[in-house]
Amino acid sequence: MDFLRAGIEKKLISFDENNKYINYTNQKIRKNFDNPEGKVQADTFLRLVLQYGYPEKRIRQFVPVQMGSETKEADIIIYSDDEHKSPFIVVECKKAEVTEQEFQRAVEQGFSYAVPEGARYTWITSGLKNEYFEVTKEKPKARVSIPDIPQFGVKELPKYKYVKGGGLSKAGQKFFELEIVSEDDLTRRFQQAHQALWGGGELNPSEAFDELDKLIFCKIWDERNRKRGEPYHFQVIPEKPADDSDAAKQKAVEATNSNLLSRLRELYEEGRKKDPEVFRDDIRLNVLKARAVVGYLEGINLTATDLDSKGRAFETFMGSFFRGDFGQYFTPRPIVKFIVDVLPITHESKVLDTSCGSGGFLLHALDKVRTQASDYHNSKTEAAQHFKHWHDFAQHNLFGIEINEQIARTAKMNMIIHDDGHTNVISSDGLIHPNDIQKKTGNKGFALEAFDFIITNPPFGSVVKQTEKAYLHQYNLGNKTTDWLNPKSFASPRPNQDTEILFMEQAHRFLCVGGYLAIVIPDGILTNSSLQYVRDCLEELYRIVAVISMPQTAFAANGAGVKSSVLFLRKYTTDETRAIQKAKQSLKDSLLKQYDFEKKLESFEKVKKVAGRNLENLPEYRDFSAKERKENPNYQAQVKSINENYSKQVEELKDKLTGAFQEKRKTISPDYDIFMAIAEDIGYDATGRPTKVNELDEISVLLREFIGAIEASRK
Repeated sequence: MDFLRAGIEKKLISFDENNKYINYTNQKIRKNFDNPEGKVQADTFLRLVLQYGYPEKRIRQFVPVQMGSETKEADIIIYSDDEHKSPFIVVECKKAEVTEQEFQRAVEQGFSYAVPEGARYTWITSGLKNEYFEVTKEKPKARVSIPDIPQFGVKELPKYKYVKGGGLSKAGQKFFELEIVSEDDLTRRFQQAHQALWGGGELNPSEAFDELDKLIFCKIWDERNRKRGEPYHFQVIPEKPADDSDAAKQKAVEATNSNLLSRLRELYEEGRKKDPEVFRDDIRLNVLKARAVVGYLEGINLTATDLDSKGRAFETFMGSFFRGDFGQYFTPRPIVKFIVDVLPITHESKVLDTSCGSGGFLLHALDKVRTQASDYHNSKTEAAQHFKHWHDFAQHNLFGIEINEQIARTAKMNMIIHDDGHTNVISSDGLIHPNDIQKKTGNKGFALEAFDFIITNPPFGSVVKQTEKAYLHQYNLGNKTTDWLNPKSFASPRPNQDTEILFMEQAHRFLCVGGYLAIVIPDGILTNSSLQYVRDCLEELYRIVAVISMPQTAFAANGAGVKSSVLFLRKYTTDETRAIQKAKQSLKDSLLKQYDFEKKLESFEKVKKVAGRNLENLPEYRDFSAKERKENPNYQAQVKSINENYSKQVEELKDKLTGAFQEKRKTISPDYDIFMAIAEDIGYDATGRPTKVNELDEISVLLREFIGAIEASRK
């Protein structure tokens, strides 16, 4: 329920023109609504009236409370009578981003107001987290919580608050169904829960993230596996003390926490039996940490919350964490969306990301197919068919590889939050041979020539060394080939190679014939003369479909400043590749013969040798020993001149052949158009703030048509 809107409609509240001030109708109070605590207080007041059923006239806000010689102000007091003589519930409101320590101090504050007022209950809320207590006249050593405050007219509280499908307790208390929340609300809950886990220093941020992932998994599993009328297990269910003694109360608190942790572990184990690869480690939280997280998540419905909202919330929280803790540069959403949108991916396509990170490309591919499902099946009248259309794609056709095991688990969780598709996300080095990946993981889906589309943003700047990775020699681009303009050259392993270059060749192994590779690459691959051999290899393996230049700022907001482009390639058949290689080799052989290359090299060599002998026979050097000539600067300068002249003649000859090859290769290369575009504004600036224009939208339309024409001609 949108409580603010409902409150306005029922004339409980109103706002001024700029929504800066809120007016409480019954009390005729005007307050600044920009105050974070004020927002929580307004929401709580409206819940008391609209959810809990309390008459507005029995609720007072900003109530003076005498505490010794001091007068303080209670946020909200609900009275048992219309004359406001008998306080019933005292509510203490805090801002949403309050820390765990501050929240616990708020509990003490709530009691300090409730006890002197003689209230029976106190409710502490930050909007994101709630605690409820029954108040005794004396300050107890142990705070024994209750599941909720009573709703208006209810005399007895049930044992729990949240039940699937709602319903009523025997005493008439309404059970709550889980609430669908906004993207911003969910993001804050994730952030606050994470903060609660590592804020005290017992866990580092990385460990806290892992544990939060596990509890989110438990939460989703609980929502999916409760029957209507059953209480949810992922909630605090307070135990009642046996009597009013402090010992009994302390025992009840400990039982509440230990029972909660036991239920969480049971949920975790149930889910892990079905998906053992999602989490291999046990839950490692103590009872207090587990309860802190449950406090933020127990009342929300992750399953029913809008898919885009919960996906963006998790990605926002996850992105801010990973940038800080791992230095990972995740692909910005506009670039991911552009790449997925232009490719003809359907529910029948097999899609792979060979360095999937948190799963952004996979999720957009899933969202694309989920949207397409509505073209085939009505989501309401044919819900089962609609679900099967995209879920089968997620379960059987969507694959990801991530080298970092923790990030791989996060990708799985990201997929689970998006309603599944995590089964084929694995933790592995994405550059080992596909056959070895299958052996390592037992997943036969990672087969040679199995995928229609590979969409990826591999890590830039990393280097694979032959001494560290034995597989480097298995790559053509991991080896030096013979130089057609150097008869003395020979094939040999490269000592190292950039990872992004190897990922392009690895994609060729995975792609089926006619499959597409869309990859983010540093511009050096397209422009550096030293990488011409890479470009030569690519044109033999793939048809170059498109080159889309990204602005310098494309990855600046994520911490990377490398100028990059998106390259779209389509895999040739083996015969097409061999034909190109054969034609190029034939042209090279023809040019070598046409230019008498070897004879000219021999001629240059003879001239060099003659010049060297003539130099040795000059009168001033004739009687020198070899050692004396080597030590004579004049002699060495003349030798250098002879060698430079020789090298110049050789280089000039090579330049002629290279130029002739580049000119004539146009006549032997496949004749096709390449889509090229420069995007200067892609929807956000260097800081990540949105801009008014996203040129990728227009480019996307044109490139989609271009690829469509390629596919039409192919068929």
